[in-house]
Amino acid sequence: MFIFEHNAPKMKLHQKIVDARKKQGLTQEELAALSHVTVRTIQRIESGETMPRAFTLKALATALHMPFEAFSAPATTTGEDGNGHFLQLLYLSCFSYLVVPYVHFLVPAWLLRKQKAQSPAVARAARKIIRGQLYWVIALHLLLLLTLAVNFFQSAYWDNRYFIHYLWPLFAMYLVNAVIILSGLARLKP
Repeated sequence: MFIFEHNAPKMKLHQKIVDARKKQGLTQEELAALSHVTVRTIQRIESGETMPRAFTLKALATALHMPFEAFSAPATTTGEDGNGHFLQLLYLSCFSYLVVPYVHFLVPAWLLRKQKAQSPAVARAARKIIRGQLYWVIALHLLLLLTLAVNFFQSAYWDNRYFIHYLWPLFAMYLVNAVIILSGLARLKP
C-alpha cells in the first residue's frame, strides 16, 4: 500500500532536478540538449509548473548521470505535490460501489486515466487500489454463488426450509469494502 511518511525528505522533485543540474555545472539549455527535451519543458519542470512523465524523468536522470530512482521515489512520498489528495480522491471514488456495485472500479480507473501528471509510485498505488476493488467484486460474486449453492443443497437434499437470504452476504461484503476503503484512507498520512 502507498503510505506517506512524515520523516521523508522535504525536497520536491523540481528542486532535486535543479540541484542535480547545478551540481553537474549545466545550464538549462545544455541539459535540454543532453536529454533531448525542449528548454521550455526543462523550465516548466524546474519551476514546479509541471510534473514530468516517466520517460522525461528517465531522460533527465540519464543526462545527469543519476539513477532514475533518485528522482522518482522520494519526491512522491512527501505528499507535497498533490499526490496524496489524488489517492484520497481515488479511495473515495471507490465508494461508488454503493451506486453501481458491479462495475464501480471503472470510476477510479477513469480518474487514474484522466490524471495527467503523476509519479510512477502514485500510479502503482492507484492501480493497486483499483485491483483491490476488482478483487472485491469477484469475491462478492463468489459469495453470492456459494449462497445459491448452499440454498440449493438445503432444499434439494436436506428438506430444510431455512434458506440463507441473499441480502445478508451482500450487506456483509458491502461492510467489508467500506472497512477496506476507510482503512486505506487512514493509512494515507499527509
